[in-house]
Amino acid sequence: MTVPVSTSLPTLSPSRAADFKTCPLLYRFRSIDRLPERPTPDQARGTLVHAVLETLFDAPAGERTPARAAELVEPQWQRLLAEQEDLAELFDGTPMTTEEFLSGARELLGGYFAVEDPNRLEPAEREAYVQAEVDGRLVIRGYIDRLDVSPAGDLRVVDYKTGGAPREAFEARAMFQLKFYALVLWRTRGVVPRVLRLMYLRDREVCDFSPDADELARFERTLLALWQAIDRATTDRDFRAQPSRLCSWCAHQALCPAYGGTPPPFPEAPALPADAEDEPPAGRDE
Repeated sequence: MTVPVSTSLPTLSPSRAADFKTCPLLYRFRSIDRLPERPTPDQARGTLVHAVLETLFDAPAGERTPARAAELVEPQWQRLLAEQEDLAELFDGTPMTTEEFLSGARELLGGYFAVEDPNRLEPAEREAYVQAEVDGRLVIRGYIDRLDVSPAGDLRVVDYKTGGAPREAFEARAMFQLKFYALVLWRTRGVVPRVLRLMYLRDREVCDFSPDADELARFERTLLALWQAIDRATTDRDFRAQPSRLCSWCAHQALCPAYGGTPPPFPEAPALPADAEDEPPAGRDE
């Protein structure tokens, strides 16, 4: 559900907010310099699996089977290839074949069926775009993988995870993302989600968390403080590298001072970025 918000306010997505928390320089590279990032097989596979799971619920209950999901992999991949030209070079320089890539997606889908029966639920929304104003100073927005609503009106936010980063670091980022969505839903619908659910398809595990209003109010203050830090860093043109274990997954090491690189010149008149997307430039960061 899209709620009208001011078009004059800066915007922030959970991915870009998490970028700044992880490494301010990474935020700069992605949101201000807008440096291109070549998609990785893991990111593309995550995008493919999300597309299949979204489409799977088009089938009526009783027909949402592992076989049906497997059948959707090839046509959904062809659709992504047609929509994203950079995917044509996905396997260049790697030993991976297309069939190995697609087989990996089918295996992840098998992990989904190991933790949930899609025939027993009817999602209220899939790939739901949500947004809300925070204190009249900031618009927060993004895409929720799946939103379930019980007959009593309880909300469950579901996020599919397909891997690609150290578990402990990635789970913290993922829960930050879900709290972000919970805050948007609370501010736009007046309802605190009953459950925030992470579904780890590779590990075949489910992690549930139940927020409360006090926690979301604290999280809202945290987001405003984070935005103030982003605003200050933009004004001062001071985005510093913050090395961590996640550097191994960064596409911009060659430009990072922590690795002997030099960032490009800072844009002469950078505007606070209109952070239009929830997903990383190269695909699903999962």
